[in-house]
Amino acid sequence: MRVRSWLAICSTTHDSTIPFSKTEPSPSSRPKLVGSDTGSSSDFPSTSTSDTSSISLQSNLSLQTLPSLPSLQKLSPLDALDLSVYHLCFTTLTPRRPSLPITCLAVHRDLLYAASGHEINIYDRTACTHLESFSARDAGSVKAVSFSDGKVLTSHQDSKIRAWQLTTATNRHKLLTVLPTVTDRLRRFVLPKNYVTIRRHKKRLWIEHADTVTGIAVNNGLIYSVSWDKSLKIWRETDLRCVESVKAHEDAVNAVAVSNDGTVYTGSADRRIRVWAKPFGEKRHVLVASLEKHKSAVNALALNDDGSVLFSGACDRSILVWEREDSANHMAVTGALRGHGKAILCLINVGDMLLSGSADRTVRMWQRGGDGSFSCLAVLEGHVRPVKSLVAVADGGSNGVVTVYSGSLDGEVKVWHVSVSNGNSENINPVCQLKM
Repeated sequence: MRVRSWLAICSTTHDSTIPFSKTEPSPSSRPKLVGSDTGSSSDFPSTSTSDTSSISLQSNLSLQTLPSLPSLQKLSPLDALDLSVYHLCFTTLTPRRPSLPITCLAVHRDLLYAASGHEINIYDRTACTHLESFSARDAGSVKAVSFSDGKVLTSHQDSKIRAWQLTTATNRHKLLTVLPTVTDRLRRFVLPKNYVTIRRHKKRLWIEHADTVTGIAVNNGLIYSVSWDKSLKIWRETDLRCVESVKAHEDAVNAVAVSNDGTVYTGSADRRIRVWAKPFGEKRHVLVASLEKHKSAVNALALNDDGSVLFSGACDRSILVWEREDSANHMAVTGALRGHGKAILCLINVGDMLLSGSADRTVRMWQRGGDGSFSCLAVLEGHVRPVKSLVAVADGGSNGVVTVYSGSLDGEVKVWHVSVSNGNSENINPVCQLKM
């Protein structure tokens, strides 16, 4: 039985607005109903009156999210922290199929890739204009987009990974191959030892994923993919050959992150985060640690720039912060960030800033202080469905502007300009002085 547990949605009503002002985070809404995602963007059915008492009990229990872990965020207002935060929803991008949810976003140089159903739309980030679209029509929805050695990698619901090349002649994307490649299959299909049982009376080559491929990460010449089939597979970047397959979890794997030193983190619906590494001189990755503080399915992972801090988001509405222990090659939890009213669906780290997207339809911005505590700088509101994907790009100048792209199950991509400055600073970028 396949598990689809990346989204736990609570049905509440809330009028979304797009704020543009000095920000103080708004309180989170109370959850009322927990459900599971089936890949569609339709609303969950309302509950009957007879279920009210059980839902109320569930809500009260859900509010006590991981009470044993300390909160890392400061409760002081931003004035006390001497920070000024301004944010503006600059524009909204609507793909050609607005009825379909935005399943993932990715940025490569000046291009923004936005997946909607089986189609991937490409935008010029600077002008926010649509350039082209490409798709694999029979592959199901796109779950992840990444980049490797000049190629675009996309993972799909049909358990395949596809590699695309941008042709200079036509300035359009062309399908290069599907992973596992035909060459890789031909090398292995003869020997029975290359087959694994995926369910009763059904076998596949071990190089094949058997279910939706949910995440891709690229690092140091290797491509890492995870799937609802509970596995982690590793591919060589040069020839796209699968070199390793690991049974990573006891349930669907929803997220993968890889540090610069090659340490691999996988997050699963089994509530665990597992840490994998390849010992010196060995050919295969081994399990280093299993991190088990979450109380529900882990949906998202993110690492800081040097890989010393791991962030994990789950259906329990908490973001856990893990830091590398000096005495070990793995992470230990230091605390939790709370504020979202529903499941955490996506995380992205930019410098000292963390952004989180949630089923409560908001994006929260967190900044880490020198003492290890975090401040919630802003709550970006405007989507009418859960926020499924985030990417962010920091301005290279000294104005402190970050451009945030949020993709939602409402079928829209919102482009936000955010400026963070000291309270006494007068050098606020003009983009943040615009009036809506």
